[in-house]
Amino acid sequence: MTKARDIMTADATCVGAEETVLEAAKKMAQLKVGSLPICGTDEKLKGMLTDRDIVVKVLAAGKDPSTVKAGDLAQGEAVTIGADDDAEEILRTMGEHQVRRLPVIDGHTLVGIVALADVARALPEKKVGDLLEVISQN
Repeated sequence: MTKARDIMTADATCVGAEETVLEAAKKMAQLKVGSLPICGTDEKLKGMLTDRDIVVKVLAAGKDPSTVKAGDLAQGEAVTIGADDDAEEILRTMGEHQVRRLPVIDGHTLVGIVALADVARALPEKKVGDLLEVISQN
């Protein structure tokens, strides 16, 4: 059975909770990604920061991205998947929480990200289509 560690993108780069949103945006541009995990000083995952979060919650709200901290945009407990969780659990978790990216943890350590694109490459078309339909409902 396919596990998260088999399809994830390894070595996910975190943005520190104390880093500014401007620094996070620069890191996203450099890495050519649309989201970054937010990690605290304790190295634990605090949430995910997306390019959409930056636009809607910072820029459109008239806030200064050079003063807003990435950690200020972390909302509640991050939705994650275990490195040894199987494909069905990935599909269930993404669908239930309507997310396109799942941080992968091994214990309390961030080891990668499973994105919808990773799922699309690794799993049958029907399952991916069903997941996309669920995620896109709202």
